[in-house]
Amino acid sequence: MVRFLADENFNNQIVRGVLRQSPDIDIVRVQDVGLSGADDPTVLAWAAQEERIVLPHDVTTMITFAYERIQAELSMPGLFEVSRSVTVGLTIEEVILIAKCSLDKEWEGQVRFLPLQ
Repeated sequence: MVRFLADENFNNQIVRGVLRQSPDIDIVRVQDVGLSGADDPTVLAWAAQEERIVLPHDVTTMITFAYERIQAELSMPGLFEVSRSVTVGLTIEEVILIAKCSLDKEWEGQVRFLPLQ
């Protein structure tokens, strides 16, 4: 099963909802792993080392750094940008769907947007 890292400003209601509905999903927050205040490249490097897909709301910078990692041929296990306009409930459903239906490394080197539609 894929594993996730919720960025520092990611909505904690989503993280709690995912864990409440599917406690077997492996999702941690930047704050949980000692990366509070870390810049985006540091967060992406840690996620790559730990093979975790990143869940940010930060459309302006995180995506740019993710593409830079891909272009530099560095590991980037995946990034799912979640617009703040997407409802909490829909985001929870989509994260659970991704977790339960994805193959290991399926999202390597990819930047996607939720909802998937």
